[in-house]
Amino acid sequence: MKHIVVLTGAGMSAESGIKTFRDADGLWEGHDVMQVATPEGFQDNPELVLDFYNQRRRQLLTVNPNAAHYDLASLEKDYKVSIITQNVDDLHERAGSSNVIHLHGELLKVRNVVDELSYFEHQGDIKLGDTCPEGHQLRPHIVWFGEMVPMMEAAMEVCATADVLIIIGTSMQVYPAASLMHYVPEGIPIFFIDPKPVMNSRGNLTVIPETATKGVKQLLELLKNKS
Repeated sequence: MKHIVVLTGAGMSAESGIKTFRDADGLWEGHDVMQVATPEGFQDNPELVLDFYNQRRRQLLTVNPNAAHYDLASLEKDYKVSIITQNVDDLHERAGSSNVIHLHGELLKVRNVVDELSYFEHQGDIKLGDTCPEGHQLRPHIVWFGEMVPMMEAAMEVCATADVLIIIGTSMQVYPAASLMHYVPEGIPIFFIDPKPVMNSRGNLTVIPETATKGVKQLLELLKNKS
């Protein structure tokens, strides 16, 4: 069974109503990234950071997967599918995808400020003073700027076994995630879906300049014709 590896970014969830956080001016929901997405920001103003992610968590619980999420999940009928996402939502899982690696953490999980690998489900607000059983303050299970990406090695290993690579809704400009494209076997088919693609079709690379929902529909037809 062929192994399809899918890299997804903010454009994957945009049509579900998930805001992409960072606006053209570099602000996240009106906040400087350094205030709400760095360990230093959390140390300086933990209540602001917790409130920021509490709002994001509440919004996530009001939206649903879009057609592209469901179409990717449907690929599991005919292929082994691994999804590596930069998104912190759970929409891939809700749509039925069974093998999802979250590079940047998960909004509906929390961890304590000491142990980055000990995290658990949490859908409610996190408040200052909320602690784990060991007494450490809870924080969002989000990989902030300047922090290690714990799942990166696993993602690299998955990419090395790909027969097909699909990239959806990401500029491929943010590292280390952008480097994953270089870990797939040389010459395999690569499909890039984005309404404003940063690359052009060439050789084994096929660019589909569409939103996620339209682009994945086109991709399914291409895969059907190639099989």
